[in-house]
Amino acid sequence: MDEPFSLGHLMTEQINPASVDLDTLPTAEMLEVFNREDRKVAEAVAREIPRIAQAVDSIAERLGKGGRLFYTGAGTSGRLGVLDASECPPTFNVPPDLVVGIIAGGDKALRSAVEGAEDSPELGAADLAAAGFSARDAVVGIAASGRTPYVLGAMRHARAVGGLAVGLSCAPDAELSRNVDIAIEAVPGPEVIAGSTRLKAGTATKLVLNMISSGVMIRLGLVFSNLMINVQPSNAKLVDRAQRILMTLLGCGRERAAELLESGGRNVRTALVMGKLNVTRQEAERRLAAAGGGVRQVLGASPE
Repeated sequence: MDEPFSLGHLMTEQINPASVDLDTLPTAEMLEVFNREDRKVAEAVAREIPRIAQAVDSIAERLGKGGRLFYTGAGTSGRLGVLDASECPPTFNVPPDLVVGIIAGGDKALRSAVEGAEDSPELGAADLAAAGFSARDAVVGIAASGRTPYVLGAMRHARAVGGLAVGLSCAPDAELSRNVDIAIEAVPGPEVIAGSTRLKAGTATKLVLNMISSGVMIRLGLVFSNLMINVQPSNAKLVDRAQRILMTLLGCGRERAAELLESGGRNVRTALVMGKLNVTRQEAERRLAAAGGGVRQVLGASPE
């Protein structure tokens, strides 16, 4: 007789002794339990910084050679991947297909559960293949439990075609970790509400994805100091931010910053080089192209 299916052994399914009888506590005390447990998340992520750094450098190397970054996951994990991917174009002004989020069950699953989608490794592989994943690309497979079949299938496909596979889980000794090139296991412990991985595991996942995408873009030269110099000024807020970046870096007033931004084709990097080196837009674009878009290389290699 077959053993009944059970995931009770997984860290993400364990009962947290710190939150037993949570429902009997006064509201403020109940929320203090959440807060105390949330403090463990940053520590769990900190322990994985060496692996996260390896992932950032490896992904940046591939993107620098024309590759793309994919995220794949199911449920909360998939939604967080899609969220991070969707934030890259407005934040760093990169093409919308440079960072791609794939969720089991498709876009419908962003708002409602698609039953059974996460249980198919074949579907995970097929969705990644259909998105055009190739040997020059990288994929981060996200699975809080570390065993989601959909994600495991995608990772096996990625490695089979020669791509880079990174696993992000919130469980120790995860099956996912044995099926990737780089394994990140941010383990914050059992959830306040047993099995609800949108809580600590979801927060840990978001923190790691923040680090991965931001770190990769920094390595690609899309951040100068701690400023968003490749921001896409697509609305009033972002135009204001672009102007303030130029004001900060050039020590100029608002009017000069606005003038440079417009004459630089609303490209902050171009405007910065124009203002810093007193060159035309054409010359600024030429120097940036020669430096692969890196502002520090342009300014560092040029006379004051």
